[in-house]
Amino acid sequence: MSIKVEVFSSPGCSKCAHARVVLQRLVGEIGENAIQWREVNILEELDHAVGLGVLSTPAVAIDGELVFTTLPSAGRLRRELEARLAVTARTGKT
Repeated sequence: MSIKVEVFSSPGCSKCAHARVVLQRLVGEIGENAIQWREVNILEELDHAVGLGVLSTPAVAIDGELVFTTLPSAGRLRRELEARLAVTARTGKT
C-alpha cells in the first residue's frame, strides 16, 4: 500500500526546491515503497493545479487532496504522511 504525494512548484522558487529536498529525505526515511511522489510544475500543469485549489507554491497534495497550501515543517509533513500511511494500512486502500 502506498500514498501518492504531489509537490506543486514553480520555476525559480527557492521554497519549492526546499520542499523537494525535504520530501525526498522523508521518502528515504519512511520508505520508497510507501510513498510515490512527483513534482508538479504549475506552469506545465496549470489545470491540474487549479483543479485542486493550488493558489501558491509550494503546495502539497496527498492522494489527490490539497493538504498544505504553504510549505509545512518537515515534522508536520512527516506526521501527516505517517498518519495517512497508518490509515491506508488499516483500511487496505491503495
